[in-house]
Amino acid sequence: MPTVPAAPPTRSDLTGLVLAGGQGTRMGGLDKGLQLLHGVPLAAHVLQRLRPQVSGLLISANRNLEEYGQLGATVVTDRSAASLGPLAGLLAGLQAAPTRYVLCSPCDVPGVPLNLASALQDACSASGALLAYAVTETADGTRRQHPACALVACALADDLAAYLAGGERKVSAWYARHNAVNACFPDEHAFYNVNSLQELNGLERGER
Repeated sequence: MPTVPAAPPTRSDLTGLVLAGGQGTRMGGLDKGLQLLHGVPLAAHVLQRLRPQVSGLLISANRNLEEYGQLGATVVTDRSAASLGPLAGLLAGLQAAPTRYVLCSPCDVPGVPLNLASALQDACSASGALLAYAVTETADGTRRQHPACALVACALADDLAAYLAGGERKVSAWYARHNAVNACFPDEHAFYNVNSLQELNGLERGER
């Protein structure tokens, strides 16, 4: 198993990764990351939120690559004919990133926190972990996991490649292999993800 990097991650160690390789089944097959919110593609909203937190940006996508390429980030693909889920997009980012860590977010979370990196960095530093992800907690104590909003060490790329090659797909199981830690964020609305055109239209009107 990979060992913990010698020093805790800083901004210069981070590459932002927007996961935009989904099939958009709940949007009738539309490319979710390119759907407009206030006239701007969802993926561009996420890039804007990640940009001040990282030293460079990637988008993992499997179609409409030219359109994604116009959003100001390098586009990578997961190189698979099969739909392997978000871990395949993460692997593409880990393999392409020139930094020690990747800070990732799905393309459908336009309000992803501006302190995502710092909170996850603190969680990794405190525990010596190679992987941290976001959780939120409501006033009644209910906790919700947001595993695709994560900080992942690029040293885990080979292990993730082997995991996927073995037919595994489950995000939680791979995270457990590496004793992933979490950071709790107080604003659940920041992680609101847009799954349908109805939800997108509601967000456009200021509804959540």
